[in-house]
Amino acid sequence: MRIISGQFKSRRITAPKKLPVRPTTDMAKESLFNILNNEYYFDDISVLDLFAGTGNISYEFASRGTQEITAVDENHGCIKFINETAKDLDMSITTIKSDVFKYLERAKQEFTVIFADPPYNFSVEDFSKIPELIFQNKFLQEEGLLIVEHSKHTDISHLKNYSHSKGYGGNCFSFFKFT
Repeated sequence: MRIISGQFKSRRITAPKKLPVRPTTDMAKESLFNILNNEYYFDDISVLDLFAGTGNISYEFASRGTQEITAVDENHGCIKFINETAKDLDMSITTIKSDVFKYLERAKQEFTVIFADPPYNFSVEDFSKIPELIFQNKFLQEEGLLIVEHSKHTDISHLKNYSHSKGYGGNCFSFFKFT
């Protein structure tokens, strides 16, 4: 994987092969950040990266100047890798080793952008818990955006606060916001 833009543009990051992850493709990530670049000043926002995996999305935000980034994943190896990479690159990323749903039930912090990249084999019911908990527990700021990455074969457009989706190859980003 590589960082697309910002301070660490073109920097390649190689994650250990044993991590149980599926990083967002460079093409999809670049498209997503082009959309976000038109909405936000990266140095003025706070970001929550759920199911963070390798930290791919967190590094991209940090490279573009975001200082307040929280990455949540339940895998110890993923958290260790994110911590090591963030330290090597002097990035301000706070990691939390936790099941995402347990985290969303107990944490009390608002974010401007929340990115969730759960396993593609999640059921629609599992996918629906993500926006439900985020909006119910007020994790998203009024002007904020929740982005859920999923397979193009998964339809979550019926969920509350759904705005729209963008597809890139086999990937799809669904956007949720206050309506």
